[in-house]
Amino acid sequence: MSEENTNGVAAPAENTANGPAFTIEKIYVKDVSFESPNSPAIFGENVQPDLQLNLNQRVQRLSEQVFEVVLGVTLTCKVGDKTAYVAEVQQAGAFGLVGLEPQAIDVLLGTQCPAILFPYVRTLVSDLIQAGGFPPFYLQPINFEGLYAETLRQRQAQADGASLADAEPAGNA
Repeated sequence: MSEENTNGVAAPAENTANGPAFTIEKIYVKDVSFESPNSPAIFGENVQPDLQLNLNQRVQRLSEQVFEVVLGVTLTCKVGDKTAYVAEVQQAGAFGLVGLEPQAIDVLLGTQCPAILFPYVRTLVSDLIQAGGFPPFYLQPINFEGLYAETLRQRQAQADGASLADAEPAGNA
């Protein structure tokens, strides 16, 4: 049995007697946008399209045990100097994390949660592009574990840089 929290998402049932738990509470679309500012003229262009992909992720704590993860994708297609389309999707999920250490929670939020959301993003982006009159486009699989490892390296480099700055002697007056 789960209780409703103040955000309308069911809080995971207490499962500490059975050990740690990771649950998918809800998966939903947070925001969708598709623009094709140069259609229908752009359909007649015979130039190789240039695609630019921007991927981002946000995490927000909804309650003590529930986190919202938002996987955002912006795909921009240009034909020459004209924009053929811009597809933006923010796919979200509420995930219950019970009885886990902070490091394990960080790993799950950075790897498993976006991996769960990605197929939804991929389908929605492809459907938007095709509905806009363009050939279907399928996002290639993304290695979220590799991206998370890179994020950890960047955090460590920033921490090392900050500790070096703190360790430097103050200048002479």
